[in-house]
Amino acid sequence: MKFKKFILCLMASIICLSILLPVSTFADGLNLDINASSAILIDSDTGKILYEKSAYEKREPASTTKIMTALLTLEHTKLDDIATVSSDAITSVPSGYSSDLLKMGEELTIEDLLYALLLPSSNEAANVLAMHVAGSVDSFASMMNTKAVELGCKNTHFTNPNGVHDEDHYTTAYDLAIIAREAMKNDTFKKIVSTASYTLPSTNKYSRIDRTLISTNDLIKKQSDNYYEYAIGIKTGFTTPAKNCLVSSAVKDGKTLIAVVLGASTDNNRYTDAKTLLNYGFDNFSKKDIVKAGSVVSTVEVKNATSATKELNLIAETTINTIVTNDKLNDVINPEITLNEGLQAPIKKDDIVGTAKYIVDNIQYTINLKAGSEVKKSYILYIVIIIAIIALILMLFEKPKKKRRKSSRRKKASVRSNGYYKAR
Repeated sequence: MKFKKFILCLMASIICLSILLPVSTFADGLNLDINASSAILIDSDTGKILYEKSAYEKREPASTTKIMTALLTLEHTKLDDIATVSSDAITSVPSGYSSDLLKMGEELTIEDLLYALLLPSSNEAANVLAMHVAGSVDSFASMMNTKAVELGCKNTHFTNPNGVHDEDHYTTAYDLAIIAREAMKNDTFKKIVSTASYTLPSTNKYSRIDRTLISTNDLIKKQSDNYYEYAIGIKTGFTTPAKNCLVSSAVKDGKTLIAVVLGASTDNNRYTDAKTLLNYGFDNFSKKDIVKAGSVVSTVEVKNATSATKELNLIAETTINTIVTNDKLNDVINPEITLNEGLQAPIKKDDIVGTAKYIVDNIQYTINLKAGSEVKKSYILYIVIIIAIIALILMLFEKPKKKRRKSSRRKKASVRSNGYYKAR
Protein backbone atom coordinates (compact mmCIF):
# COMPACT_ATOMS: atom_id res chain seq x y z
CA MET A 1 0.00 0.00 0.00
CA LYS A 2 2.83 2.36 0.92
CA PHE A 3 4.59 1.52 -2.34
CA LYS A 4 1.47 2.45 -4.34
CA LYS A 5 1.24 5.79 -2.51
CA PHE A 6 4.91 6.43 -3.26
CA ILE A 7 4.36 5.75 -6.98
CA LEU A 8 1.31 8.04 -7.07
CA CYS A 9 3.24 10.86 -5.34
CA LEU A 10 6.16 10.41 -7.72
CA MET A 11 3.89 10.59 -10.77
CA ALA A 12 2.16 13.70 -9.41
CA SER A 13 5.52 15.35 -8.84
CA ILE A 14 6.64 14.59 -12.38
CA ILE A 15 3.42 16.03 -13.81
CA CYS A 16 3.77 19.20 -11.73
CA LEU A 17 7.38 19.65 -12.77
CA SER A 18 6.48 19.16 -16.43
CA ILE A 19 3.91 21.94 -16.10
CA LEU A 20 6.06 24.36 -14.14
CA LEU A 21 9.35 23.93 -15.94
CA PRO A 22 9.75 25.76 -19.28
CA VAL A 23 9.47 23.68 -22.43
CA SER A 24 12.44 23.91 -24.74
CA THR A 25 11.33 25.37 -28.06
CA PHE A 26 12.85 27.18 -30.98
CA ALA A 27 11.83 30.46 -29.32
CA ASP A 28 14.32 29.77 -26.52
CA GLY A 29 17.09 30.34 -29.03
CA LEU A 30 15.83 33.89 -29.51
CA ASN A 31 16.75 35.03 -26.02
CA LEU A 32 19.86 36.82 -27.20
CA ASP A 33 21.72 39.29 -25.04
CA ILE A 34 20.97 42.44 -27.02
CA ASN A 35 21.68 45.81 -25.42
CA ALA A 36 19.89 47.94 -28.01
CA SER A 37 16.32 49.09 -27.37
CA SER A 38 15.16 47.52 -30.63
CA ALA A 39 16.77 45.18 -33.10
CA ILE A 40 16.09 42.86 -36.00
CA LEU A 41 17.93 40.27 -38.09
CA ILE A 42 16.73 39.32 -41.57
CA ASP A 43 17.88 37.18 -44.45
CA SER A 44 18.73 39.62 -47.23
CA ASP A 45 17.79 37.27 -50.07
CA THR A 46 14.29 36.45 -48.87
CA GLY A 47 13.52 39.17 -46.34
CA LYS A 48 12.69 36.48 -43.77
CA ILE A 49 12.91 37.64 -40.16
CA LEU A 50 15.30 35.52 -38.09
CA TYR A 51 15.21 37.55 -34.87
CA GLU A 52 13.42 40.61 -33.59
CA LYS A 53 13.32 42.71 -30.45
CA SER A 54 10.80 45.56 -30.33
CA ALA A 55 11.34 45.72 -34.09
CA TYR A 56 8.17 47.75 -34.73
CA GLU A 57 8.82 50.31 -32.02
CA LYS A 58 9.12 53.88 -33.30
CA ARG A 59 12.73 55.11 -33.00
CA GLU A 60 14.87 57.95 -34.29
CA PRO A 61 17.27 56.61 -36.94
CA ALA A 62 19.96 59.33 -36.79
CA SER A 63 22.37 59.01 -39.74
CA THR A 64 21.08 55.61 -40.80
CA THR A 65 18.56 57.87 -42.57
CA LYS A 66 21.25 58.35 -45.22
CA ILE A 67 20.61 54.84 -46.53
CA MET A 68 17.32 56.08 -47.96
CA THR A 69 18.98 59.28 -49.19
CA ALA A 70 21.56 57.25 -51.11
CA LEU A 71 18.93 54.88 -52.49
CA LEU A 72 16.82 57.70 -53.94
CA THR A 73 19.89 59.46 -55.29
CA LEU A 74 21.02 56.35 -57.13
CA GLU A 75 17.53 55.91 -58.58
CA HIS A 76 17.26 59.48 -59.89
CA THR A 77 20.78 60.48 -60.98
CA LYS A 78 23.87 59.30 -62.83
CA LEU A 79 27.14 58.82 -60.98
CA ASP A 80 28.98 61.30 -63.21
CA ASP A 81 26.36 64.03 -62.82
CA ILE A 82 27.74 67.20 -61.22
CA ALA A 83 26.13 68.81 -58.18
CA THR A 84 27.08 72.13 -56.62
CA VAL A 85 27.39 72.70 -52.87
CA SER A 86 25.09 75.60 -52.09
CA SER A 87 25.30 77.93 -49.11
CA ASP A 88 21.97 76.62 -47.84
CA ALA A 89 23.21 73.00 -47.97
CA ILE A 90 25.87 73.90 -45.42
CA THR A 91 24.18 76.51 -43.26
CA SER A 92 20.96 74.50 -42.84
CA VAL A 93 22.85 71.84 -40.88
CA PRO A 94 22.06 72.62 -37.22
CA SER A 95 24.76 73.66 -34.80
CA GLY A 96 26.44 70.68 -33.16
CA TYR A 97 26.31 68.52 -36.30
CA SER A 98 29.43 68.17 -38.45
CA SER A 99 29.39 70.14 -41.70
CA ASP A 100 32.98 71.03 -42.48
CA LEU A 101 33.88 68.59 -45.25
CA LEU A 102 32.57 70.34 -48.36
CA LYS A 103 33.18 73.89 -49.57
CA MET A 104 30.57 76.41 -50.63
CA GLY A 105 30.30 76.52 -54.42
CA GLU A 106 32.24 73.28 -54.80
CA GLU A 107 31.31 71.04 -57.71
CA LEU A 108 31.46 67.28 -57.18
CA THR A 109 30.18 64.21 -58.95
CA ILE A 110 27.24 62.32 -57.49
CA GLU A 111 29.57 59.39 -56.87
CA ASP A 112 31.96 61.50 -54.78
CA LEU A 113 29.05 62.95 -52.84
CA LEU A 114 27.73 59.46 -52.11
CA TYR A 115 31.09 58.47 -50.66
CA ALA A 116 31.00 61.63 -48.53
CA LEU A 117 27.46 60.78 -47.45
CA LEU A 118 28.01 57.14 -46.53
CA LEU A 119 31.58 56.96 -45.22
CA PRO A 120 32.20 59.97 -42.93
CA SER A 121 28.42 60.61 -42.85
CA SER A 122 28.54 64.14 -44.23
CA ASN A 123 25.37 66.04 -43.33
CA GLU A 124 25.92 68.73 -45.94
CA ALA A 125 26.47 66.07 -48.62
CA ALA A 126 22.99 64.76 -47.77
CA ASN A 127 21.54 68.25 -48.30
CA VAL A 128 23.42 68.74 -51.57
CA LEU A 129 22.09 65.45 -52.94
CA ALA A 130 18.55 66.18 -51.75
CA MET A 131 18.54 69.59 -53.41
CA HIS A 132 20.07 68.22 -56.59
CA VAL A 133 17.47 65.44 -56.87
CA ALA A 134 14.31 67.22 -55.72
CA GLY A 135 15.09 70.93 -55.72
CA SER A 136 14.68 71.29 -51.96
CA VAL A 137 15.10 69.32 -48.74
CA ASP A 138 11.34 69.35 -48.12
CA SER A 139 10.56 67.97 -51.56
CA PHE A 140 13.19 65.29 -51.11
CA ALA A 141 11.75 64.31 -47.72
CA SER A 142 8.40 63.85 -49.46
CA MET A 143 10.09 61.53 -51.94
CA MET A 144 11.63 59.60 -49.04
CA ASN A 145 8.24 59.07 -47.44
CA THR A 146 6.69 57.95 -50.72
CA LYS A 147 9.50 55.46 -51.25
CA ALA A 148 9.12 54.14 -47.71
CA VAL A 149 5.46 53.38 -48.37
CA GLU A 150 6.32 51.71 -51.69
CA LEU A 151 8.82 49.44 -49.93
CA GLY A 152 6.25 48.38 -47.34
CA CYS A 153 7.53 50.33 -44.34
CA LYS A 154 4.95 50.30 -41.57
CA ASN A 155 5.89 53.20 -39.30
CA THR A 156 8.36 55.56 -40.95
CA HIS A 157 8.34 59.30 -41.55
CA PHE A 158 11.29 61.41 -42.73
CA THR A 159 11.66 65.19 -42.50
CA ASN A 160 15.25 65.49 -43.70
CA PRO A 161 17.89 63.55 -45.68
CA ASN A 162 20.57 63.32 -43.00
CA GLY A 163 18.88 62.25 -39.76
CA VAL A 164 19.30 65.36 -37.64
CA HIS A 165 16.93 65.33 -34.68
CA ASP A 166 13.28 66.06 -35.37
CA GLU A 167 10.24 64.81 -33.46
CA ASP A 168 8.55 63.88 -36.73
CA HIS A 169 11.60 62.04 -38.09
CA TYR A 170 11.31 58.38 -37.12
CA THR A 171 11.36 54.77 -38.29
CA THR A 172 11.61 51.25 -36.87
CA ALA A 173 14.18 48.50 -36.91
CA TYR A 174 11.91 46.51 -39.24
CA ASP A 175 11.46 49.41 -41.67
CA LEU A 176 15.18 50.17 -41.73
CA ALA A 177 15.89 46.54 -42.54
CA ILE A 178 13.49 46.77 -45.50
CA ILE A 179 15.13 49.98 -46.74
CA ALA A 180 18.63 48.54 -46.31
CA ARG A 181 17.69 45.34 -48.11
CA GLU A 182 16.46 47.35 -51.10
CA ALA A 183 19.56 49.56 -51.11
CA MET A 184 21.90 46.55 -51.02
CA LYS A 185 20.41 45.34 -54.29
CA ASN A 186 22.21 48.27 -55.92
CA ASP A 187 25.81 47.30 -56.74
CA THR A 188 27.09 50.87 -56.42
CA PHE A 189 25.55 51.29 -52.99
CA LYS A 190 26.96 47.94 -51.87
CA LYS A 191 30.41 48.89 -53.14
CA ILE A 192 30.41 52.24 -51.33
CA VAL A 193 29.20 50.98 -47.94
CA SER A 194 31.78 48.18 -47.96
CA THR A 195 34.61 50.66 -48.59
CA ALA A 196 36.69 51.58 -45.53
CA SER A 197 38.33 54.69 -47.03
CA TYR A 198 38.07 56.89 -50.12
CA THR A 199 39.94 60.00 -51.25
CA LEU A 200 38.07 62.87 -52.82
CA PRO A 201 39.65 64.32 -55.97
CA SER A 202 40.56 67.97 -56.31
CA THR A 203 37.72 70.27 -57.28
CA ASN A 204 37.13 73.85 -58.41
CA LYS A 205 37.18 74.96 -54.75
CA TYR A 206 39.73 72.57 -53.28
CA SER A 207 42.94 71.84 -55.19
CA ARG A 208 44.62 69.44 -52.78
CA ILE A 209 44.01 65.67 -52.76
CA ASP A 210 44.12 65.15 -49.02
CA ARG A 211 40.50 64.65 -48.11
CA THR A 212 40.54 60.94 -47.30
CA LEU A 213 37.12 59.81 -46.20
CA ILE A 214 37.11 57.16 -43.45
CA SER A 215 34.05 55.01 -42.81
CA THR A 216 32.41 55.42 -39.44
CA ASN A 217 31.50 51.70 -39.53
CA ASP A 218 34.12 49.85 -37.47
CA LEU A 219 32.84 46.46 -38.65
CA ILE A 220 34.60 46.92 -42.01
CA LYS A 221 37.83 48.48 -40.70
CA LYS A 222 40.51 45.83 -40.20
CA GLN A 223 42.45 47.95 -37.70
CA SER A 224 39.39 48.30 -35.45
CA ASP A 225 38.73 46.16 -32.39
CA ASN A 226 35.17 45.87 -33.67
CA TYR A 227 36.21 44.51 -37.07
CA TYR A 228 34.01 41.68 -38.37
CA GLU A 229 35.56 39.71 -41.21
CA TYR A 230 32.25 38.91 -42.91
CA ALA A 231 30.87 42.47 -42.83
CA ILE A 232 30.01 44.31 -46.06
CA GLY A 233 28.47 47.49 -44.58
CA ILE A 234 26.26 49.40 -44.01
CA LYS A 235 25.74 52.60 -41.95
CA THR A 236 26.15 53.97 -38.43
CA GLY A 237 24.11 56.67 -36.74
CA PHE A 238 24.17 58.69 -33.54
CA THR A 239 22.30 61.55 -31.93
CA THR A 240 21.65 62.03 -28.24
CA PRO A 241 17.93 61.15 -28.57
CA ALA A 242 18.55 58.24 -30.96
CA LYS A 243 21.61 56.94 -29.08
CA ASN A 244 23.89 54.55 -30.99
CA CYS A 245 22.45 52.99 -34.12
CA LEU A 246 23.87 50.60 -36.69
CA VAL A 247 22.57 48.92 -39.83
CA SER A 248 24.98 46.15 -40.80
CA SER A 249 25.25 43.40 -43.37
CA ALA A 250 27.51 40.39 -43.67
CA VAL A 251 28.06 37.41 -45.97
CA LYS A 252 29.13 33.91 -44.95
CA ASP A 253 28.55 30.41 -46.35
CA GLY A 254 26.31 31.75 -49.09
CA LYS A 255 24.08 33.59 -46.62
CA THR A 256 23.67 37.37 -46.65
CA LEU A 257 22.19 38.82 -43.47
CA ILE A 258 21.12 42.32 -42.44
CA ALA A 259 21.09 43.36 -38.78
CA VAL A 260 19.64 46.57 -37.37
CA VAL A 261 20.23 47.83 -33.83
CA LEU A 262 18.66 51.08 -32.61
CA GLY A 263 19.16 52.79 -29.29
CA ALA A 264 22.29 51.01 -28.04
CA SER A 265 23.70 52.66 -24.94
CA THR A 266 27.31 52.89 -26.18
CA ASP A 267 29.25 52.87 -29.42
CA ASN A 268 30.81 49.53 -28.51
CA ASN A 269 27.45 47.99 -27.61
CA ARG A 270 26.03 48.59 -31.08
CA TYR A 271 28.89 46.62 -32.62
CA THR A 272 28.63 43.85 -30.04
CA ASP A 273 24.89 43.60 -30.68
CA ALA A 274 25.40 43.49 -34.44
CA LYS A 275 27.97 40.71 -34.15
CA THR A 276 25.72 38.76 -31.78
CA LEU A 277 22.86 38.96 -34.26
CA LEU A 278 24.96 38.08 -37.29
CA ASN A 279 26.72 35.18 -35.56
CA TYR A 280 23.37 33.86 -34.38
CA GLY A 281 22.09 33.91 -37.95
CA PHE A 282 25.15 32.26 -39.45
CA ASP A 283 25.36 29.57 -36.76
CA ASN A 284 21.71 28.56 -36.58
CA PHE A 285 20.32 28.93 -40.11
CA SER A 286 21.04 27.37 -43.49
CA LYS A 287 20.00 28.01 -47.05
CA LYS A 288 17.52 25.50 -48.40
CA ASP A 289 16.40 25.01 -51.99
CA ILE A 290 12.71 24.22 -51.83
CA VAL A 291 12.61 23.57 -55.56
CA LYS A 292 14.99 24.31 -58.43
CA ALA A 293 14.00 25.72 -61.80
CA GLY A 294 13.72 22.92 -64.36
CA SER A 295 13.12 20.17 -61.82
CA VAL A 296 10.15 17.80 -61.95
CA VAL A 297 7.63 18.73 -59.27
CA SER A 298 5.06 16.04 -60.07
CA THR A 299 3.62 13.89 -62.87
CA VAL A 300 -0.03 13.85 -63.96
CA GLU A 301 -2.12 12.02 -66.51
CA VAL A 302 -3.68 14.33 -69.09
CA LYS A 303 -7.17 13.73 -70.43
CA ASN A 304 -7.77 13.05 -74.14
CA ALA A 305 -4.07 12.38 -74.73
CA THR A 306 -2.41 9.62 -76.69
CA SER A 307 -1.14 6.72 -74.65
CA ALA A 308 2.45 7.65 -75.52
CA THR A 309 2.16 11.26 -74.31
CA LYS A 310 -0.51 11.24 -71.59
CA GLU A 311 2.02 11.11 -68.70
CA LEU A 312 3.07 14.76 -68.24
CA ASN A 313 5.93 15.97 -66.03
CA LEU A 314 5.19 19.28 -64.27
CA ILE A 315 8.35 21.40 -64.33
CA ALA A 316 9.21 24.24 -61.93
CA GLU A 317 9.48 27.49 -63.86
CA THR A 318 11.59 29.24 -61.21
CA THR A 319 13.76 28.39 -58.22
CA ILE A 320 12.50 28.85 -54.67
CA ASN A 321 15.02 28.99 -51.88
CA THR A 322 14.67 30.14 -48.32
CA ILE A 323 16.53 30.07 -45.05
CA VAL A 324 15.57 27.62 -42.30
CA THR A 325 16.88 26.54 -38.93
CA ASN A 326 19.54 23.87 -39.28
CA ASP A 327 17.26 21.15 -37.87
CA LYS A 328 14.82 21.70 -40.78
CA LEU A 329 17.42 21.57 -43.53
CA ASN A 330 16.53 18.04 -44.62
CA ASP A 331 12.76 18.33 -44.19
CA VAL A 332 10.73 17.37 -47.27
CA ILE A 333 8.24 20.05 -48.23
CA ASN A 334 5.40 18.80 -50.39
CA PRO A 335 3.64 21.35 -52.58
CA GLU A 336 -0.03 22.00 -53.12
CA ILE A 337 -0.50 21.65 -56.89
CA THR A 338 -3.28 23.41 -58.76
CA LEU A 339 -3.74 22.55 -62.44
CA ASN A 340 -5.35 24.89 -64.94
CA GLU A 341 -9.10 24.39 -65.08
CA GLY A 342 -10.13 21.97 -67.81
CA LEU A 343 -6.54 20.96 -68.59
CA GLN A 344 -6.47 18.46 -71.46
CA ALA A 345 -4.62 17.63 -74.65
CA PRO A 346 -3.23 19.07 -76.81
CA ILE A 347 -0.47 20.81 -74.77
CA LYS A 348 2.75 22.33 -76.06
CA LYS A 349 6.05 21.87 -74.28
CA ASP A 350 6.72 24.71 -71.77
CA ASP A 351 3.07 25.77 -71.67
CA ILE A 352 2.04 26.98 -68.19
CA VAL A 353 -0.25 24.24 -66.91
CA GLY A 354 -0.68 25.13 -63.24
CA THR A 355 0.95 26.34 -60.03
CA ALA A 356 2.72 24.82 -57.04
CA LYS A 357 2.37 26.37 -53.59
CA TYR A 358 4.90 25.68 -50.82
CA ILE A 359 4.47 26.80 -47.21
CA VAL A 360 7.59 27.13 -45.05
CA ASP A 361 7.38 28.63 -41.54
CA ASN A 362 3.98 30.11 -42.42
CA ILE A 363 5.43 31.88 -45.47
CA GLN A 364 3.83 30.99 -48.80
CA TYR A 365 5.85 30.59 -51.99
CA THR A 366 4.07 30.04 -55.32
CA ILE A 367 5.58 29.22 -58.71
CA ASN A 368 4.26 28.38 -62.16
CA LEU A 369 4.44 24.84 -63.49
CA LYS A 370 5.40 24.20 -67.11
CA ALA A 371 4.65 21.24 -69.33
CA GLY A 372 7.75 19.07 -69.55
CA SER A 373 6.82 17.69 -72.97
CA GLU A 374 4.28 17.94 -75.75
CA VAL A 375 0.98 16.18 -75.14
CA LYS A 376 -0.75 15.05 -78.29
CA LYS A 377 -4.49 14.73 -78.59
CA SER A 378 -5.91 11.25 -79.00
CA TYR A 379 -8.46 10.75 -81.81
CA ILE A 380 -9.36 7.14 -80.94
CA LEU A 381 -12.52 8.17 -79.16
CA TYR A 382 -13.59 10.24 -82.13
CA ILE A 383 -12.90 7.32 -84.46
CA VAL A 384 -14.92 4.99 -82.25
CA ILE A 385 -17.77 7.48 -82.19
CA ILE A 386 -17.68 7.87 -85.98
CA ILE A 387 -17.67 4.09 -86.46
CA ALA A 388 -20.58 3.76 -84.07
CA ILE A 389 -22.53 6.44 -85.95
CA ILE A 390 -21.84 4.75 -89.29
CA ALA A 391 -22.90 1.40 -87.84
CA LEU A 392 -26.07 2.95 -86.49
CA ILE A 393 -26.84 4.53 -89.86
CA LEU A 394 -26.28 1.18 -91.60
CA MET A 395 -28.52 -0.54 -89.13
CA LEU A 396 -31.23 2.04 -89.69
CA PHE A 397 -31.01 1.56 -93.49
CA GLU A 398 -30.91 -2.21 -93.16
CA LYS A 399 -34.22 -2.46 -91.25
CA PRO A 400 -36.42 -0.85 -93.99
CA LYS A 401 -34.88 -3.19 -96.61
CA LYS A 402 -35.76 -6.21 -94.54
CA LYS A 403 -39.26 -4.83 -94.04
CA ARG A 404 -39.68 -4.32 -97.81
CA ARG A 405 -38.47 -7.86 -98.52
CA LYS A 406 -40.88 -9.34 -96.01
CA SER A 407 -43.73 -7.25 -97.45
CA SER A 408 -42.93 -8.41 -101.00
CA ARG A 409 -42.96 -12.05 -99.94
CA ARG A 410 -46.33 -11.59 -98.22
CA LYS A 411 -47.83 -10.06 -101.39
CA LYS A 412 -46.63 -12.94 -103.58
CA ALA A 413 -47.98 -15.47 -101.17
CA SER A 414 -51.32 -13.69 -101.16
CA VAL A 415 -51.55 -13.72 -105.02
CA ARG A 416 -50.84 -17.44 -105.20
CA SER A 417 -53.46 -18.20 -102.58
CA ASN A 418 -56.11 -16.23 -104.49
CA GLY A 419 -55.47 -18.00 -107.83
CA TYR A 420 -54.06 -15.07 -109.64
CA TYR A 421 -51.31 -17.24 -111.05
CA LYS A 422 -52.53 -19.79 -113.59
CA ALA A 423 -50.60 -22.57 -115.22
CA ARG A 424 -49.84 -22.08 -118.88
